[in-house]
Amino acid sequence: MILCLTPNPAIDRTLIIPRFVSGATHRATEVIVAAGGKGLNVARAIRTLGGEPVCMGFLAGHTGHWVAELAQREGGRAAWTWIEGETRTCVIVAPTEAGEPSVIQELGPSVQKPDWDRLTTDVLREAAALQYVCLCGSLPPGAAVEWFAALLEALIYNHKQVWVDTSGAALRAALTVPGVNVKVNAQEIEAALLAKPAPIEAAQLLRSRGVDSVAITLGRQGAVMATAEGEWHVQSSAMKAVSAVGSGDSFLAGLLTGLEAGMPAPEALRRAAAAGAANALSIGGGRIALGDFMQMLAQTSLQPDRHT
Repeated sequence: MILCLTPNPAIDRTLIIPRFVSGATHRATEVIVAAGGKGLNVARAIRTLGGEPVCMGFLAGHTGHWVAELAQREGGRAAWTWIEGETRTCVIVAPTEAGEPSVIQELGPSVQKPDWDRLTTDVLREAAALQYVCLCGSLPPGAAVEWFAALLEALIYNHKQVWVDTSGAALRAALTVPGVNVKVNAQEIEAALLAKPAPIEAAQLLRSRGVDSVAITLGRQGAVMATAEGEWHVQSSAMKAVSAVGSGDSFLAGLLTGLEAGMPAPEALRRAAAAGAANALSIGGGRIALGDFMQMLAQTSLQPDRHT
């Protein structure tokens, strides 16, 4: 089982329209409502790939109960930490004929230190019998990055394989925790480093600072990964993407299910790239089709890389 922590979950409401024109009135041809947030997207893809996720995070109010209900319908375990307020809603406008999806995110309910302490207790309890933990997405308002770093340290102290997929101040805090693993995109790591090194050089730099493994996704250019075993570049075959929303989350799901199954890091990376590419073939975060995944896996190439 893999613990998927989403500190700031949401109702993801995806509105599918032919094309988006600013200032115009649109009628959605389809609406997809799902339990959302990066960790929940990861969990959804993990289930498709044959793994068993445990979903965790803060929930609040009527919207929080809706998130819990939707997640339960999809199957798998969950152990939510309830707080005051109202869980956020995120709206995704996905045009089918032209243009990239647009995402509008609410902030989410504010948390206090006692709330975070309860979350920490809940996470450490659920993680006790598990090896892999991923912490994905933004922190809710009020959450201090020091609290986040302390949770990472506690999990690593308890010998968990901890993967982080976040950005901004939370990512910078995570990068100070020895032994953490990170999955980020090129823009996120450039912002964290305040520089624009080549992706593999960024991964090498982070490993020299104490990060255990680093995976950096590069969109259509694939991804790079650096671990104690080596450094690789992976590339999926060209395809016509429908929506990239959730592709990074599906990438992480492929990586974690591969590692949990005992695959060597390069093979887990190839699996990750295939999952991310498969996600881009449909609309909805983490909603990959197993057939698409298998097809992309067969078309995904891997090579050692020190100069990407």
